[in-house]
Amino acid sequence: MVLSRRYRPFLLLLALAAPGALAACKSKPAPPREVAGGDAERGREAIKKYACGACHLIPGVEGAIGKESHPLWGFANRGDIAHVAPNTPDNLIKWIRRPTDLDPRTKMPTLGVSEQEAKDIAAYLYKLNGE
Repeated sequence: MVLSRRYRPFLLLLALAAPGALAACKSKPAPPREVAGGDAERGREAIKKYACGACHLIPGVEGAIGKESHPLWGFANRGDIAHVAPNTPDNLIKWIRRPTDLDPRTKMPTLGVSEQEAKDIAAYLYKLNGE
């Protein structure tokens, strides 16, 4: 196929710009989110206690292979929580404790998670960068 001379500069520009455009599309890990007073290992245990893995696939939690809701791998890199609130530690703690306060129509149940347990669970979820 022979290209018209008037398209050659455009194609050259496209070829030169493509590598930079592709690099910009690669997702960068989110900066680490810290949960004041949260302990990720206690969070893993609380995830087991409340059987979060019955609905969610959660990396690093034995038996957490649920398929009823979103898998939680890479949670730390997400921009929002369940498409209803920005992914911040405060919002995540609220979501874990009382999800219907943020989304009255959510299927996620209120399980009676304490403030401390919610902080611990959030600390664990923020360790999930790309798993």
